[in-house]
Amino acid sequence: MSRLLHISASPRGAASASLAIAGVFLDAYRAAHPEEVVDHFDLWDGSLPEFGPAAATAKMTVIGGGTPTGEQAEAWAAAVATFERFDAYDRYLFSVPMWNSTVPYKLKQFIDVVSQPGLIFGVHPETGYSSLLTGKRAAVVYTSSVWGPGLGPEFGADHQSGFFNDWLRWTGITDIQEIRFHPTLTGDADLARKRAEESAREIARAF
Repeated sequence: MSRLLHISASPRGAASASLAIAGVFLDAYRAAHPEEVVDHFDLWDGSLPEFGPAAATAKMTVIGGGTPTGEQAEAWAAAVATFERFDAYDRYLFSVPMWNSTVPYKLKQFIDVVSQPGLIFGVHPETGYSSLLTGKRAAVVYTSSVWGPGLGPEFGADHQSGFFNDWLRWTGITDIQEIRFHPTLTGDADLARKRAEESAREIARAF
């Protein structure tokens, strides 16, 4: 039995387009896979630990073959617990609004917390990085209101999906499905929303 975790990066609640489209995906997923486990990790719920000086030092201690102690050990334990919460699933749905051409800082914080040696990646002085997450799948809802495909640089740039898809592949998650909603300032928002929801349902049924 598969387990799906929805990781949401928007703090806007009912006003969030990415959360609403994710909801369409989840409704279709539950209908198609009624026996599957579906859980939610709201990155804004206060449970995501900080990744500050103690955690950064702990990470470098582990990379160097040592064992964190004291404050570092506490920060390392919090990072490992967050990773274990993430790793307990084999299917992921990420809802990701565009903030300033890239992802919300809470999603970057999540990435920094879980991207740890021996958990997400291995590293070798001769062969470089190795990806440690395998056999998992991801669907990502990407939304933006100003930037859109085909628009010029005066409307911004997409550092959102390039950054996040690259991170997923780096972890070992290479089966990635995208659901996009980019109505732009002058586009047909209703039509774009309808197409995004249709895409969400189609991907969810086969996910």
